[in-house]
Amino acid sequence: MKRKSVELDEDRPWLDDPDYLAIVGEFLELPELKKLDMIEHHHISTRLQHCLRVSYQSYTLTKRWGWKSYETARAGLFHDLFYYDWRETKFAKSHAYVHPRIAYRNAKKLTEISPLEKDIIIKHMWGATLAPPRYKESFVVTFVDDFISVREWRYSRRIKKQVRKHLRMDMRKVN
Repeated sequence: MKRKSVELDEDRPWLDDPDYLAIVGEFLELPELKKLDMIEHHHISTRLQHCLRVSYQSYTLTKRWGWKSYETARAGLFHDLFYYDWRETKFAKSHAYVHPRIAYRNAKKLTEISPLEKDIIIKHMWGATLAPPRYKESFVVTFVDDFISVREWRYSRRIKKQVRKHLRMDMRKVN
């Protein structure tokens, strides 16, 4: 079955899940989260859209498995809660090390964060920082984040390829 070409733009199943929205809905109204919707992430989405995809997919998996889906949904939403452009802003340590700690610090300003949520947020980049998670839910968010990131990257490559194809066709018409 062929996938829709606008799959990432229209793929918002969390809007139809009242249980999930009961967990994260209040945060979506905060200016700190709305600000993420103004920041490009992986070329084809905003940072908020990316966080929602990771949060919701992680939530559905952990809920299905009977694990701690409440904390997973919240931490997944906060895992990239930072506002700088990592391509421009540089730190002494890598972005993979720094941004989860900034996200955790920003999340603590919004709500109380449990030890599980802290582990999920800080360790979601453990492959790059070599500090493995303590909880199975943290592994879920890490792997879902990687999966969603690759999916967004592949989608952006497909869009760029389509644009280049159309530009070449337009250039042939001009010549």
